[in-house]
Amino acid sequence: MAKRKYKRSIIKTREKKIQETPLRILSIKNEKLPRVDNSRRNQGGRMMIKVDLSKAKLTESMDSYKEQVAQIHDMIHNKTGQGSDFLGWVDLPVNYDKDEVEAIKAKVNELKDEIDVLLVCGIGGSYLGARAAIEALNGLYPTHSVQIIYIGNTFSSNYLSQVKEYVKDKEFAINVISKSGTTTETSIAFRIFKELLESTKGKEVARKRIVATTDKEKGALKTLATNEGYTTFVVPDDVGGRYSVLTAVGLFPIAMAGIDIDAMMKGAADAREEYSNPDLDKNSAYQYGVARQMLSKQGYPAEMFVTYELQLAQTAEWWKQLFGESEGKEGKGILPTSATFSTDLHSLGQFIQEGSKVLYETILKIANPISDLEIPSDPDNLDNLNYLAGKTVDYVNKKACEGTIDAHVNTGNVPNIQITLDELTPYSFGYMVYFFEKACALSVYLLGVNPFNQPGVEVL
Repeated sequence: MAKRKYKRSIIKTREKKIQETPLRILSIKNEKLPRVDNSRRNQGGRMMIKVDLSKAKLTESMDSYKEQVAQIHDMIHNKTGQGSDFLGWVDLPVNYDKDEVEAIKAKVNELKDEIDVLLVCGIGGSYLGARAAIEALNGLYPTHSVQIIYIGNTFSSNYLSQVKEYVKDKEFAINVISKSGTTTETSIAFRIFKELLESTKGKEVARKRIVATTDKEKGALKTLATNEGYTTFVVPDDVGGRYSVLTAVGLFPIAMAGIDIDAMMKGAADAREEYSNPDLDKNSAYQYGVARQMLSKQGYPAEMFVTYELQLAQTAEWWKQLFGESEGKEGKGILPTSATFSTDLHSLGQFIQEGSKVLYETILKIANPISDLEIPSDPDNLDNLNYLAGKTVDYVNKKACEGTIDAHVNTGNVPNIQITLDELTPYSFGYMVYFFEKACALSVYLLGVNPFNQPGVEVL
């Protein structure tokens, strides 16, 4: 017992060392974790996202933004601002094509028992949202019968060769996603794997196993799909790529991964209702958007999106595209970056806490894990961790989060925004997607640029 107390004492004296911080907090025995407050759910069971700005170190009053936020809200909902042709995502959760969703589910049922692998062929918004959802909900080592592999997102010959070697003897299908059909990375990969599928299974089988998600009426891929008789789903004209995860772009591969897309759309629909209030005091998505711009004005040009779950790494990648491509224009914008703690804490923690003050952190917390493990007792206790025996790994993870926030905010003077999602389910993922989409639109309009174009990468 004396040895354990000594260890804790040593840990407590090293508050500036980030690697000791989680252990310092973890050393609190017999502390019960707070459970999710179910009162945050309304009578309809709606998922609630909690935004905590108490550690964000904001120097401006949120009230000073109320009028501007109300004006931007009106611009979004009445489609009067820049880029208004691409605001279809605002009402998408209730106005989406129900017949197309049923067609998606029918195609999934046709293919799911026939194939081992679905190749999702796309880049940027054509695959990031789907990958984010699939990894967040199914984990990194899923047991679903259809394996999802991503191609068309790189020029790497090594990667494409490895995928080709892996699938050549397997039953596979291809979902090629491109509005134009001329995106170079995607088109090259599609050529290679279309040829492989046709040469190994024949053109008739290939025709049934190639699904094109593309423009409704025009473009190279639409022409090919029509000529070959591929099953085709539509990329809406009024929804840009980084906002397209809740369209067929994301829904088909997500459904192929065995995820309930109806529940996902219900979550997004409930979020749409929740964040339709122009009152800044009552709209947490807008509060997050305003806080981002406040911190930018305070001299923080970079935002680090932090998660504590490895399977949320691709959610961070989706988030980076959403915010980076939306506001990085006209010499403006906050640099979006990301990290997965506690993993990256051991490589980046030193800089975050004691390096130059260029960034603030946005922490995405998950209140209730998908699954958990209990920490066993060890009779020898050589690592001196028996004080954690009987507690769960998620308990440790949350204590690491608490300790890291404390160290970064109070010792390192790094502003922290905390966003808590109750759980990871198809419903909550759809809810979260809409939250960030709405926050992004508001934030970028506050910056004074068009959130929905991408002049730096568009082909003229």
